[in-house]
Amino acid sequence: MTKVLERMISMPVGVVLRRTKGVTKWAAWHWKPTGVLPGAAPADWRILREENGVTEFHAATLTLELHRKETEAYLTTLTMNPPSVYVILRPAEDADHPHEVEPYAVTASAFEAQDYLDSGEEIVEPVIAPPGLVAWIREFTDTHHVEEEFKKRRRRDWSEEAEDGRGDARVRQDADVYRAPGALKPKSIH
Repeated sequence: MTKVLERMISMPVGVVLRRTKGVTKWAAWHWKPTGVLPGAAPADWRILREENGVTEFHAATLTLELHRKETEAYLTTLTMNPPSVYVILRPAEDADHPHEVEPYAVTASAFEAQDYLDSGEEIVEPVIAPPGLVAWIREFTDTHHVEEEFKKRRRRDWSEEAEDGRGDARVRQDADVYRAPGALKPKSIH
């Protein structure tokens, strides 16, 4: 019996955010993702711990997806020391939101995380992945990764296609098609 390989798999992952007092007068709070909870139930800013002005929330449960065409990015993430996943935070869209940020995505792709960093609008933080999550990502990557052979691109030899100075190749004449119109008039003899 042949095993059917999934193109994409997913898992719910809880996002743990730590809130501490801001260090400037412009930022009341500092937010930092500090953990992920594989297989977590839905949550909406459940307080996990609160002491000495530091509060940790199970802010949200998001879906972590693995796609078989992105295994190279997952390998990059797995070779980090320690292996991590990335949590992407965005500023809260609603002015009435009780917190300044909201979890937007969780990814195991270092390349996708870099794309979010390049936009400059999100907060992107690596979070140490628990051993069970690392094993899940590694199993998917080992199953689907295909090493692609590097192919050096060959330059075209433009000398073969270069014009010979005679103009359009579709015009069959030996004379230069770019000659001046005055050269076409017959010369009169006086």
